[in-house]
Amino acid sequence: MVGEGAQGITHMEALQKRDDIEVVTAAGGLEADTAAFAGKYGIPHWSLDLEECLAQDGVEAVVITSPNQIHAEQTVMALEAGKHVLLELPMGLNLAEARRVVEAEEKSGLVCMVCHTQRFNAPFQRLHEIIAAGELHLYHIVQQTYFFRRSNENRFGTPRIWVDDILWHQACHMVDMVYWLLGDADMAAWGQTGPIHPTLGIPLDVAIALRSQRGCLVTAAQSFNHHGPIKGFYRFIGEEATYLVEGGQLMDHERQVIPTEGGGGVDAQDGEFFAAIAQGRKALTSCSSCLPVMETIDRVQAAIDGAPGSESGGAPSRRKPVERP
Repeated sequence: MVGEGAQGITHMEALQKRDDIEVVTAAGGLEADTAAFAGKYGIPHWSLDLEECLAQDGVEAVVITSPNQIHAEQTVMALEAGKHVLLELPMGLNLAEARRVVEAEEKSGLVCMVCHTQRFNAPFQRLHEIIAAGELHLYHIVQQTYFFRRSNENRFGTPRIWVDDILWHQACHMVDMVYWLLGDADMAAWGQTGPIHPTLGIPLDVAIALRSQRGCLVTAAQSFNHHGPIKGFYRFIGEEATYLVEGGQLMDHERQVIPTEGGGGVDAQDGEFFAAIAQGRKALTSCSSCLPVMETIDRVQAAIDGAPGSESGGAPSRRKPVERP
């Protein structure tokens, strides 16, 4: 286990439900926190040196939950050491880092899976089935994620030693969901951010717009300025129906709950990682299969930065020209 923070705790709670997995070492960033983490979960060895942890007897796979800024570096290190990797979002903070991870995955032949957890939640899986069956033709996806992060703390209120990224991390959940549902790697992409926070040094708000080649629009808002706990909402507006996903439930336009099977979430996600290892196959959310997600985010970033050919810095950008139907 790499990382002793909030996501490390999340994964440890999932792994402790399995009788076929043993966590033999923890690699952390802060000595006291890592020692406490290892003690709490009965992990026999810990270190602040990842190479030392990778060299421990019995290590076959690595779960990386460390700060975003070192995800790519640590993933490549683990793959080159011959270990399978389950990687928390994002796989990188720019497209070059993501491509480096994918290159290392393909060179190693090992399982390298990124934690797009929403794909494993029952409401989204049911929606994916409906769309794949041709029972819902989408016109517009509207998504919002709001929570308060003006101080540098994790979800437990514990101070962080790193700063989050609202586009490459938080919005990555939404972009992946849209890519998974629409199957379009070449969506037109646009984005803008709000003011830079004076102490965190990052924007706390981002607006994102996408357009699929079939014409489905995506309108998304992410804010770290919202007063209140983390909340996420999706509205899927289609020809045949409108669906909502909120609070872990799938609902119709009248907010009537549509039953779904299975709980999903982190337990199912981590289970897919170990199943892919056992079966010698790529995971559902392998880093290589999710590279188009990072390419779409890169196009949003280009619009934010002011892409060539856009004097206002706000024109939609596309990976390559595509004829419209």
